[in-house]
Amino acid sequence: MEAITSAERGTERPAALDAKTACEAFQATAAAHPDRPAIRTKGDEFTCTWGEYSDRATRITAGLAACGVSRDDTVAIMLTNRPEFHFADAGVMHLGATPFSIYNTYTVEQIQHLLQDAASKVVITEQSFVDTVLAASKGGSVETVVVVDGDPPEGTISLDELVEKGEDDFDFEAAWKAVQPDDVLTLIYTSGTTGPPKGVQITHANICETVRSYDDVIDFPDGGRIVSYLPMAHIAERNVSHYLPMLCGFTVTCCPDAREVMSYLPQVRPTWFFAVPRIWEKLKAGLEQMLAAAPDEQRAVSEAALEASLEKVRLEQAGEEVPQELADRVAKADEELFSGLRQHLGLDDLEACNVGAAPTAPEVIEFFHAIGIPLAELWGMSETTGAGTCNPPERIKIGTIGPPAPNVEIKLGSDGEIMIRGPVVMKGYRNLPEKTAEAFDDDGFLLTGDIGEFDEDGYLKIVDRKKELIITAAGKNLSPANIEARLKQIPLVSQAVAIGDRRKFISALLTLDPEAAKAWASKHGADDDPEALAGNEELREEIEKGLEEANEQLARVEQVK
Repeated sequence: MEAITSAERGTERPAALDAKTACEAFQATAAAHPDRPAIRTKGDEFTCTWGEYSDRATRITAGLAACGVSRDDTVAIMLTNRPEFHFADAGVMHLGATPFSIYNTYTVEQIQHLLQDAASKVVITEQSFVDTVLAASKGGSVETVVVVDGDPPEGTISLDELVEKGEDDFDFEAAWKAVQPDDVLTLIYTSGTTGPPKGVQITHANICETVRSYDDVIDFPDGGRIVSYLPMAHIAERNVSHYLPMLCGFTVTCCPDAREVMSYLPQVRPTWFFAVPRIWEKLKAGLEQMLAAAPDEQRAVSEAALEASLEKVRLEQAGEEVPQELADRVAKADEELFSGLRQHLGLDDLEACNVGAAPTAPEVIEFFHAIGIPLAELWGMSETTGAGTCNPPERIKIGTIGPPAPNVEIKLGSDGEIMIRGPVVMKGYRNLPEKTAEAFDDDGFLLTGDIGEFDEDGYLKIVDRKKELIITAAGKNLSPANIEARLKQIPLVSQAVAIGDRRKFISALLTLDPEAAKAWASKHGADDDPEALAGNEELREEIEKGLEEANEQLARVEQVK
């Protein structure tokens, strides 16, 4: 892939940021940068320019129209992170129809619910999921199943066959120009923790306002580079690697297996990288293990450098002056150690990087700041198009999710509930007018269910979920999210669940991190079978030691007994 340098990217604001619809933004970017790489795979096994991307989307739009898809219809997409996702989704939206993505792990029954709720006429999928899709499509509204790879099974058609159905005189320009800002661009189906998933209706205006809002904070460069690896059914990935590139002209590298994303970074060298907390937690643990495995003298130097840099970060966060001697030590450490780490990771060309979708322990963010990676928390929901708050790169406050994003109004209810209003807020839940009404107060503020508090600088902190408080037998209100975030810092732990409602004390269920546990087994000559490791006394002692350290960071009533 041809790299785009900072000078070539320039600092001018991309013209597509002024678009009123995603279609208008896409067309503006394709016209401005027809020869710029748009979608690619690792090693450039596949690559296409924005001009080619536009051509593919145009032909898919015509094919869908020939299949009977029209404005306001829906098309379901069940694909991994691959180029065909972008082509298909863009093709649907230019028709004025509504594409939506299905989680690849969903069962037949779960997919059936989505297809019925959305009344989809077409499903676009791949060989890995086609049997599940066909089973879920029986007896419903689905008329056509399109398979993007290999030979299409009986009862389906290939993507090429879909394209061939398109009429030569199909008026593509008239189709996309008829799309209005208030039209539903996509559906984001919630996880369904309190019942069947609800279809969050995201409009073209919602997406354009969201990208503009984040751009006002982060100031994305024209022509940046990103990796697409999280589920497209999640609002975060939809924004990061699908819609944001349409407005900012990014080059997207598709990573079909999220577990391999770290191997993509050194080759892509992203200019912006977003990840959920667990990825940053695992990366921190891996770097710490790498430093700990170094020879004694080298390890001692690395530990001293990291401790000095952490001290500097903490002083800066507290608004205190950094002694010159400490600043010089950290600058030397950055030159001799941390810059090499960033280059090794492929995170040495970042303009910004963010974490969100779940609570992140402050120690994780401190660690990355210490090695020169300016990790910042942001916050949003499916119902707010993923927008809400964001730490500005020039003033990141660790432990907060930042101030309200531009054009977003946030206030706290009498019980501390975060309430949000603005052009990024959804149109409503599909087919659920009562649920939509319940989601808003009389002044049009969305009720988020998160409990928050503002600090003296107007930065917001999330302290809990409204319905997820643990109330102990002693009447203490505790945040399970806070306890669990600490427990997940134990190097061998992947997930943690705090238990204590109506009980005398907090217990916890912990799961082993498969990769970390396997590495531990290799180092200690132990059986790496997960069941055997779970009962390994030496490993359990190490986890107990980690638990003791985690408890030291918790209030007495929060500590796991």
